[in-house]
Amino acid sequence: MTAATRESLRKTRREAEGYLELGLPEHALRSLRRRSDLIYHDARGCYLVGETLRELQLYSQAVRPLQRALELIPDDVHAWMALGWCYKRIGRIEMAIDSLEHALAVEPGLAVLHYNMACYCSLARRRRLALQHLGDALDIDGNFRDFLAYETDFAPLRTDPGFRGFLGEAT
Repeated sequence: MTAATRESLRKTRREAEGYLELGLPEHALRSLRRRSDLIYHDARGCYLVGETLRELQLYSQAVRPLQRALELIPDDVHAWMALGWCYKRIGRIEMAIDSLEHALAVEPGLAVLHYNMACYCSLARRRRLALQHLGDALDIDGNFRDFLAYETDFAPLRTDPGFRGFLGEAT
């Protein structure tokens, strides 16, 4: 890759990131697609395409660029988490769980990964694993407790004594 090509790629990524920060994902996607020839070979660029599509709620379309980002950098925790997010929203909960297992193998101390895994395991009716990951998330960052009462993903656990204990309710 020439210096000019690298610079063009860097500018494209920076432009897309700027649009995303401004809440303009349509513009970010347009920028990235203009340079799709370069983006396809760049992990960060592929991740940005996936993130942009995710923000546009085009979850099934976001899967492929996120997978490509992971082909280029297999230990990208953010790409694994985004991929899991998309899989959950297209009804592929087992694939969402698999994605977060990869992310947790790379970064086991990240509370948001444990919290999201608890959500996905709850939806998959894996009660014990959901409670284990929820406990891990709360041990790492107790602020996640604030979301428990309102998190719809935990509906399958609402009556579970272990879950009620996390809410501080008597069991």
